[in-house]
Amino acid sequence: PMRIYPAVHYTMGGLWVDYNLSTNIPGLYALGEANFSDHGANRLGASALMQGLADGYFVIPYTLGDYLAGEARQPVDTSHSAFKDAEQSVSARIESLLAIQGKRTVDDFHRELGKLLWDNVGITREAGRLVAAKDKIKTLQEQFWRDLRLTGTADGLNQSLEKALRVADFLELGEIMLEDALVREESCGCHLREEFQSAEGEPIRNDDRFCDVAAWESTGNGTYQVHRQPLQFENVKLSQRSYK
Repeated sequence: PMRIYPAVHYTMGGLWVDYNLSTNIPGLYALGEANFSDHGANRLGASALMQGLADGYFVIPYTLGDYLAGEARQPVDTSHSAFKDAEQSVSARIESLLAIQGKRTVDDFHRELGKLLWDNVGITREAGRLVAAKDKIKTLQEQFWRDLRLTGTADGLNQSLEKALRVADFLELGEIMLEDALVREESCGCHLREEFQSAEGEPIRNDDRFCDVAAWESTGNGTYQVHRQPLQFENVKLSQRSYK
């Protein structure tokens, strides 16, 4: 016998997909643990690994090709303005990173960011720690763009540069995660706030405020806005999950 308890990984279901791994939005596919097809709403580690391998190796290469074969599209070459805009944007970002010439490696920043998020936006969250972490990640972002040290050039293989581009994105994503965790004053799914639980440790939801799908958008300069779409339940009544 094995005791299974509701850690974050086990409390989240997946998106509905058909046998081709397609969601109900044409052209949008959900692979691995993002869908429900094999593991349902709860899953063990072994089935998660199996689904990632099965979907990635055996299913999606055929279904995605089949979808693209049925789509009529006009050919687009690199003379399109979108290519030039993207190239200029990426080139400017790369030049900015290489020009910093600070003292700290990208791995150093990556580790500090990971620990910051692990300690404050992990399985449980608390308002005071989240507020403090927001200030710390702002400071870390400023240090990253002031004190990063990269070796090599933009020509050819440069793994440090590749990682720096990812960590720059991670810093922004981490800030949005902190913002969302602080705003969500309830305990639901992977959002477990220590302030919102019963005396017996059961999560307390707030469906009046948070019964929606929320997507955060970066508006530049470290500011974000949230877009909400209310959820409507016609056939299934909302109920509180109990882990007793």
